[in-house]
Amino acid sequence: MSTEAYIGTLIQTARAAQRTIENATQEEVLRIAAAIGWYVTQNAKKWAELDLNETGMGVLESKIARNQNKPRHLMRDLKKARTVGIIEEDKQTGLIKIAKPVGVIGVLAPTTVGIGVTFICVMNSIMGRNATIISPHPRAQRTTFAFVGALRDLLERLGYDPDLLQCIEQPRLEKTNELMRQCDLIVATGGTLMVKAAYSSGTPAYGVGAGNVVSVIDETADFMQAAEKIRRSQLNDLAIGCSTENSVVIQKSAYQPMMDAFKQCGAYVLTPEEKQKLQGTLWIDGHLNTEVICTPASNIAKVSGFTVPDGTDFLLVEETGCGKDFPFSWEKLSVVVTVYQYDRFEEAIALTNGIQSYSGAGHSCGIHSQNEDHILAFAMQTKTSRVGINCSQNTFNAGNWNSPMPATITLGCGTWGGNITTENVHWKHYINVTWVGREIPNATQPTDESLFGDVMQDSRVLGE
Repeated sequence: MSTEAYIGTLIQTARAAQRTIENATQEEVLRIAAAIGWYVTQNAKKWAELDLNETGMGVLESKIARNQNKPRHLMRDLKKARTVGIIEEDKQTGLIKIAKPVGVIGVLAPTTVGIGVTFICVMNSIMGRNATIISPHPRAQRTTFAFVGALRDLLERLGYDPDLLQCIEQPRLEKTNELMRQCDLIVATGGTLMVKAAYSSGTPAYGVGAGNVVSVIDETADFMQAAEKIRRSQLNDLAIGCSTENSVVIQKSAYQPMMDAFKQCGAYVLTPEEKQKLQGTLWIDGHLNTEVICTPASNIAKVSGFTVPDGTDFLLVEETGCGKDFPFSWEKLSVVVTVYQYDRFEEAIALTNGIQSYSGAGHSCGIHSQNEDHILAFAMQTKTSRVGINCSQNTFNAGNWNSPMPATITLGCGTWGGNITTENVHWKHYINVTWVGREIPNATQPTDESLFGDVMQDSRVLGE
């Protein structure tokens, strides 16, 4: 069977299944989503073990925690979501908004968090009364395929068509490209090339840019708190998440106290010689070395040819520049944090934008500070979609109990990162919305004076 015919069969089957729930109620789809979420929480360890055994990336405890917590975070949002029928009504203007299904959603799952992306996308997709086809990453295909099979069995036990969810077997680029061409909407979470392919497919797509989070630490920060929170980010699945801090930018007067705090929290500062060894190991021909990323600091050091003290949780690399000649300013997917200094706060903002203009444009950045003027200036002037304040970025940006951000793993980066949205991609992106309007009774046109004000008397406007 040709690739086109194979994907065409999946699409046809998915469309038939989608029609069986297109008239489902809000309560029905919420119950299905809840059942999927509860299943994942109760089988968190099983799928975490399979994931780790296949990919070799990250740490078991973090994967278990993600499988236990993320469905709960998501259900917090979904219980308030309106995705069926009339979802909004403006009594004053008479405008009504009606949610309708998208159809068949093609989900591109990454190696790093394939299980998480799968259940989050499926729960959101079901809420919109859609069918879903997963395209797994080849390095995680066995686990993803088995996980989709388990969710299909769950759908069947609940009395729904299991073909609402399908998974590509023996994934390869040609199949993924064909899925993107034939489905109704793409949700792409992964590398830059994958996202570019999604946007080039001719199908509407939500893609995400690369993460390369920068956190600024000013002189008013709680240094120990900042160090501990950054440590937590590094140890959360060994920096596998795109929101992990890759660089910190520290005010000069705070530099030594902050570095001391880092060391008390399990950091090791590399010597210039060790830095060169690490650079030669972490990147091979300009690409991250999959044999060392998302592994413990001790393993990274060993493979690089140096040793670190027992109890070392993450590595610090001091740097002065950013861009192609400074690879440690790039996204690293490793428990390696690049450290910079700044003098004036304007320099911290410029350096943050400089780092992210080369890697991680538009994704996220953070600040540790008690200075509200600094916080507001940082949020106003950085070219970013998310700013986390005094928090652990890895567990904050994608939603958490202490976060107002919608629960997801797919983080839009806006036009800075070549994406169509700056938002956390969540349930609202999985529905079509019809706007219904009537003529507004007794509507009157405002006067030109109220609309245009004093520009009407400005001779420069008309060139007079």
